[in-house]
Amino acid sequence: MHQRRNKIGAFCLGGLVALSMTACVNGQLPEDNVIVFQRDNERIVTLFSPMEKTQPDADNVARSASEKTVAMAEEKLGVTVNYITYTAEDYQDRTYDEVALDRARHDMDDLYLLNPDVVQKLAEEGKLMDLSGLDNVKNLREVVRMANEVDGKLVAIPQEVVAYGLFVNKDMFERYHLDLPETPEDFLECCKVFQENGIKTPVGANRWWLETFVFAQAYADLYNGGNMEAEIEALNNGEKKYSDYMRPGFLFLQKMIDCGYIDAQKAYVSEAMEGEKDDFLAQKIPIVMAYWSAANAETAYGKPDFNMQVIGFPSAKGQMPVLSMTGIAVGVNAEHAEDAMQTLDIMVSDEALRVYAETNRVISPSQNVQVDCVPALKPLNDKINENIFVLATNAGMNLEQWGNTCVIVRMLLSGSSVEECMAEFDKLQEATCPEGLLKQGY
Repeated sequence: MHQRRNKIGAFCLGGLVALSMTACVNGQLPEDNVIVFQRDNERIVTLFSPMEKTQPDADNVARSASEKTVAMAEEKLGVTVNYITYTAEDYQDRTYDEVALDRARHDMDDLYLLNPDVVQKLAEEGKLMDLSGLDNVKNLREVVRMANEVDGKLVAIPQEVVAYGLFVNKDMFERYHLDLPETPEDFLECCKVFQENGIKTPVGANRWWLETFVFAQAYADLYNGGNMEAEIEALNNGEKKYSDYMRPGFLFLQKMIDCGYIDAQKAYVSEAMEGEKDDFLAQKIPIVMAYWSAANAETAYGKPDFNMQVIGFPSAKGQMPVLSMTGIAVGVNAEHAEDAMQTLDIMVSDEALRVYAETNRVISPSQNVQVDCVPALKPLNDKINENIFVLATNAGMNLEQWGNTCVIVRMLLSGSSVEECMAEFDKLQEATCPEGLLKQGY
């Protein structure tokens, strides 16, 4: 048993909550890697969330931002929020998502901080409360509601909209007289030039985020072509195939693997930022992919010794931000359901979200909260303010996007062909479509 300082972890989709000392849960010892911070109080709310693995004791503004909103709820309601956290030690451990699914299915906690694929799966199983009646839901951006509604129920609410982009060393681009890439063809040409100038592997990658390239190319037209609702409906009823949207992005990744622009073997086993951060900061590689908050955090890319810019991913419509969002959900059988709902309502109020956004300098889910970004993020922020983006998480799509695409990208990294990956999308889609439609080729 040992004590850790309360800090935030960066998990898969962005900055989340964490932490402190190991203890028993409901009279039983927690499983490996589960950490509990518990205080005695008559009104308790438990929150399950991930914790940073690589630097649990490092300062991170995202952690303090979330803690501030929790403290607001504790003060106003007289409750105490107990943190229960988990982080996988390596790629062979159970993932946070797997542990979260297990805990939610067994009603072990009140509040859960969940990745979107887990939100969708638990909602379909009826394990999450409908949050539509909370007072502060009225302030949410429409895109936030769309991304977190399942069967007309709002089942999770984020504290930030996570924007993914390409983090580029602009000095290195200028050194070789390269413009920042707009299209997939531009990007491949830049990688070729870098490689010709001695940079063996121009793009640093990990096992979580390569799907961002796929989403940008797959859905640039869907989300920015004026026909979104009809296209999503056609995907849901099997008239269109996800594989047809996904194929260009997978062919692009295969090209990057074949040319050595990414190290597929290293990416397959690397956790987020573990396999690429040091080389990027040391200016050995010019390109990595990460989420918005990484540009603010000194434990990530917040203090580079070069001119860093964060831009959208290459697509037919130019640089394309990819948006996703974790969400805080309430278990349908939460032991402290009323207090949990009230706690969440305060945490997602404009007052709390303004504190969160100003502390962490992120995109707020509230339409009423705007925050200035650091200069490095301006190119990405400008696109988002122009409503140019794609969603990597959309609960309105019957086939869950982020988690499934991540798994299938890992198939590609481990040697599966593009067509084998597309067949996997078709197989998954068949399970979500009206019987026979996809097989009939509609």
